[in-house]
Amino acid sequence: MDHFPIFLAVEGRRIVVSGGGETALAKLRILLKTTARITVLSGAPAPDLVKLADQGKITLIARAFGPGDALCAALVYAANDDAAEDARVARLARADGALVNIVDNLEDSAFITPAIVDRDPVTIAIGTEGAAPVLARAIKADLEEHLPVSLGLAARVGKAFRKAAEALPMGRKRRDFWADYYFNAAPKVVEAQGAAGLDAALSELLAKHLADAPTEGRVDLVGAGPGDPELLTLKARRLLDRADVVIHDRLVSPGILELARREAILIDAGKEGFGPSMTQAQICALMVDHGKRGAHVVRLKGGDPAIFSRLDEEIEALEAAGIAWSIVPGITAASAAAAGIGQALTKRGRNASLRIVTGHDMKGFAEQDWRGLARPGTVAAIYMGARGARFIQGRLMMHGADPATPVTAVENASRTDMRSIATTLGQLAATLEAEVLTGPVILLYGLCPRTAEAALPLPHPISLADRKEEFA
Repeated sequence: MDHFPIFLAVEGRRIVVSGGGETALAKLRILLKTTARITVLSGAPAPDLVKLADQGKITLIARAFGPGDALCAALVYAANDDAAEDARVARLARADGALVNIVDNLEDSAFITPAIVDRDPVTIAIGTEGAAPVLARAIKADLEEHLPVSLGLAARVGKAFRKAAEALPMGRKRRDFWADYYFNAAPKVVEAQGAAGLDAALSELLAKHLADAPTEGRVDLVGAGPGDPELLTLKARRLLDRADVVIHDRLVSPGILELARREAILIDAGKEGFGPSMTQAQICALMVDHGKRGAHVVRLKGGDPAIFSRLDEEIEALEAAGIAWSIVPGITAASAAAAGIGQALTKRGRNASLRIVTGHDMKGFAEQDWRGLARPGTVAAIYMGARGARFIQGRLMMHGADPATPVTAVENASRTDMRSIATTLGQLAATLEAEVLTGPVILLYGLCPRTAEAALPLPHPISLADRKEEFA
């Protein structure tokens, strides 16, 4: 982000525009929406500028911009349609200590003017840092279509009522009141009675919310998916927007945490295999503590909360404390990794089942049904298997797995920095030891990227003797 978005206080302050043509007029159409005092300097002002001056909307000085003209100005616009003159104006304005925008010159401007959706006092600014003005205009048009004109009226009346609303406790209770007003009561009242009915509606609504019983806390155990924010479910997205507290895993990507409310408390409860961790008891205690205080807690887990995430222990802690909870599934890493290499996790004629196993558990490297996993045609998603690759390789080959069996390690599945490392079981440990793996890794045993699949030998058929042994 090269330009930090802010809303600058300009009430009663000077904004200076240098220029007398259409470019200056275009800027004035936006600036005249403010409560600033606008001064325009031009040696040859257009008739529309003269008209604005005659109406008292601007102060027009009929000469070129000079030294001292920007003193005490909040902002200065160089809009002369002449690069040399704009550069001169900018130099003088900077000497006066002003912030300067040179129209259509992003590199030499101290600030930029965004596209604006105006529902005063609700104002939405859209900026692309000069990269895509057409995109900014399209977003503006879309927002204007969806935001009713009455929104500004409701906001102005609501602003005057904010002191009275402080009778409600800060946090969820007060947010519920304002949400009820803006999204339910205000639109109905404006449609039926106009602005006159809003004051009474606010008073009635406040009395109702004050009489309501205190809000009970709850915990939603939410799957954050494999990392790509666009793979987050709609329900998960909505809960993040409402949560008072977000307790998240180490594997939850920054892009997903950005979707939480700015006022929400974010708590990193990250765990790392064979490394420093917050204990499960501490995580459960955090959920219970915030829930008992009436907070809406989102326990945000990478992938799906029901796969290798200690879900049952957290539910048991919440039930013991009498706190309401729900589970919101997420896309698990196996699905994202398989999609990333262009493969299906099951395929007719290849594998009618999928094994989901972990590379390690609380006691260390995890033991599995190695004989079953070693059978030809088996496909398995091995979570947290990178560090135990040599152990997994040894166990599988000890039980008869073909060293040529394909294995793909997928790091950061679904993310922009995702990469896949195709190898074989016989080369698995050596391949991963030669790589620098810093993100979460899942091993897809029995699968290789679709682009490499044609070069693989067909899997050996399972013999009748093998099948009898399997069901013995």
